[in-house]
Amino acid sequence: MTNPHDIIIRPVVTEKSMADMADKKYTFIVAKRANKTEIKKAVEAIFDVNVEKVNVLNYDGKVKRMGRTQGRTAAFRKAVVKLTEASKDIEFFTGM
Repeated sequence: MTNPHDIIIRPVVTEKSMADMADKKYTFIVAKRANKTEIKKAVEAIFDVNVEKVNVLNYDGKVKRMGRTQGRTAAFRKAVVKLTEASKDIEFFTGM
């Protein structure tokens, strides 16, 4: 995976992720095959910041029912990226 935009899919906008932004922690949905090093390089390349640490969480899809038909929600991978103290904030989130 060479293109950083293929690794970082979208930001997660929830109450908890917005509260974590005060501690310079940003949450993203990332590609399933991306590892911590690739995620770190992609965030640094896209947003021009310095990443201190990356935590990764894997989510399995849940089984959901509508009447008698049954399906699964999509499985995804989430990354919580902590920036260094000297790093600037990610401006994508500042207007929210």
